[in-house]
Amino acid sequence: MRQIPQQLKQQVYPQQIKSLLKQISRLLIALVMVILMGITTAVPANAAIISRNSNIVHLASGSRQTPLFDSTTVRLGITPTGWSNSDDLTIDLNPPIPYQQILSEIALSGFYGTQGAPKFPDKEELQKELNRRGLTISEPWVGTYFTLGEEGKKESQRIFDEQMKFMEGFDSDIIVVAELGCAVHQQPINPLTNRPKFSEKQWEDLTNGLIDLAQKAEANQMKLVYHPHIGTGVETIQDVEKLMEMTQGTPLKLLLDTGHLYYAGATNTEIIGLVNKYGERIKHVHLKNIRQSVLDDSKQNGWSFLTSIREGVFTVPGDVGAINFDEILQALANANYEGWLIVEAEQDPNTTMKQYDKTPLDYALMARDYLRQTTGL
Repeated sequence: MRQIPQQLKQQVYPQQIKSLLKQISRLLIALVMVILMGITTAVPANAAIISRNSNIVHLASGSRQTPLFDSTTVRLGITPTGWSNSDDLTIDLNPPIPYQQILSEIALSGFYGTQGAPKFPDKEELQKELNRRGLTISEPWVGTYFTLGEEGKKESQRIFDEQMKFMEGFDSDIIVVAELGCAVHQQPINPLTNRPKFSEKQWEDLTNGLIDLAQKAEANQMKLVYHPHIGTGVETIQDVEKLMEMTQGTPLKLLLDTGHLYYAGATNTEIIGLVNKYGERIKHVHLKNIRQSVLDDSKQNGWSFLTSIREGVFTVPGDVGAINFDEILQALANANYEGWLIVEAEQDPNTTMKQYDKTPLDYALMARDYLRQTTGL
């Protein structure tokens, strides 16, 4: 195991320590949870008491009488992006939150899966850390470049093969893919007005490439799910519909990302309509909420995607936001959805702790409690 500097081990939101006396009862319960889940040496000394809102008791609170989903076919996960960002590693605390703390807080919140992340160690060490906490990797990320010609096609296939191999041994059959040819989501420009617009030739190259990868995934008992993303050529409801039509009858599936679709202009009704229309092809879900006031400011001021994240455009289901998850989850249940429900709130912990007095653990607990009460899982 890599040695973690002492200052990182002890860096756990120091401003929250003042509330220590109020949380002793919570800590005792949290320690029992930790033991039960097998979280061992990787938990920072005071990880369970880093927030005044981190009340583990409510994880056992009452749930729906009739669950929306079958717990044997629908599983819950959360991405590390509430703690640190994958596109911009400077979106983090200083010093950075140790990856062991991220994994421990994911497990402590009651989730089972998490997305791969640049901060995580090599696969062998990562598997050990995940096993200690009863976690798995729910999905890797495959960025493709089919719209950039032959070199882009070769690079896309290389990345896909690499991620397929990475997923061997993890308890998931999902590969997430998004076309990043000419994408602007990492650039300091407005992603909505500067995103790429594909020519018909590029659409053909993209869909042919995706179908090829989807067939390879299927041959390996995996599912390739397409992720519409802000600042890319497949961003809006109309883009998604075109992609689905051009790949109809193929193994390519769809990832429903509520936050990206809403950010791109879709209404709650249109998101539900997408579920109703393509429910049989939706095999993975990212639950991302939107703070409407921040999104309005983002559009008015032409903020970049990463600036919007820093300003707090995203939050979790269960928090006050613009997206009606009750109706979306019901639509998924009506479509007999099976697979992962992944909470993915890309947030800057500096912003959320300062403006909303909540840590990443608070948001993970908030989302888990909402999903328990809403879905019965």
